[in-house]
Amino acid sequence: MNEEFRRPPVVLLVEDDPGDQELTRRALADGVPDADLRVVSDGEEALDYLHQRGPYADPADAPRPDLVLLDLNMPKLDGREVLRRIAQAPSLQAIPIVMLTTSQRDLDIEESYRLGCSSFVTKPDDVDSLIRIIRRLGEYWFDLVQLPPAEHLG
Repeated sequence: MNEEFRRPPVVLLVEDDPGDQELTRRALADGVPDADLRVVSDGEEALDYLHQRGPYADPADAPRPDLVLLDLNMPKLDGREVLRRIAQAPSLQAIPIVMLTTSQRDLDIEESYRLGCSSFVTKPDDVDSLIRIIRRLGEYWFDLVQLPPAEHLG
């Protein structure tokens, strides 16, 4: 793990489907076992978490994520709208956001990048493939690249 992370990396999963939440939880536990996974179920809750408001007002309940795994299609606010709102918040713009979705549509991919996602990954149907993808994401975001220290952001 990158020496920058003196604490376990915080991963915020924004996913409305309980089955996909559990699959991702299992994949992350196997692929990035020291990660601190936080889960929210829709875009509004994600923004509350990121802005530390409402039920997430206590920073201990909502540590700044080192990576956001964002689903594209959700109730209330979808992934596109979450990206739009993050782009308007300078304190959040440096957080890497991986669109982790079942979509393979070119339009979704293009729009997600245009709105500021760091990566677009199509979720596989089986847990073994998802574990491999999550492991690769963990290796990339927490071992290979240099991220800004969380304490210096927002």
